[in-house]
Parts: sequence; structure tokens; C-alpha cells
Amino acid sequence: MIVLTRLNDSHFAINPDLIERIHANPDTTLVMVDGANFIVTESMDDVIEKIARYRAHVIALAYDPNAGDLPRGPRKL
Repeated sequence: MIVLTRLNDSHFAINPDLIERIHANPDTTLVMVDGANFIVTESMDDVIEKIARYRAHVIALAYDPNAGDLPRGPRKL
């Protein structure tokens, strides 16, 4: 799950695998596979980055159960 912020500053968690598409005009709108729409304060780039980090974390856990202790965020090569 990724945590996002609604326009009223409340936070909610959403399964990124159920996001069909993301629009940014000017508010960032998530369109879910079931047709639900969520407007969030994060930019489209921020949402995409959160999804990428979530998926990388899931893959890391699949290879190493202790990967939950890994630092989050971009890593320097």
C-alpha cells in the first residue's frame, strides 16, 4: 500500500496495483480499475515514485525476508 493525501489533508492508503491511470490537470487524479476516482495533493511524479518504491520494496522482501530493515528512498550507486 502507498499512503497519499486527499485535498482536505487526510491521509489514506491505496493498493497501487488497482490504479488504472493517473491524470494531472491541474489536480492529480487517480482512476482505479473499478472506476473510482481519488484526487490527491501529491504530484503525478510523486505518486509514480511512491509506486516504484513500493514495488522495489516488495521485490526486496521476496529475495530477503530481512529486507524490511533496508533504508527507504533512492540509493546511490
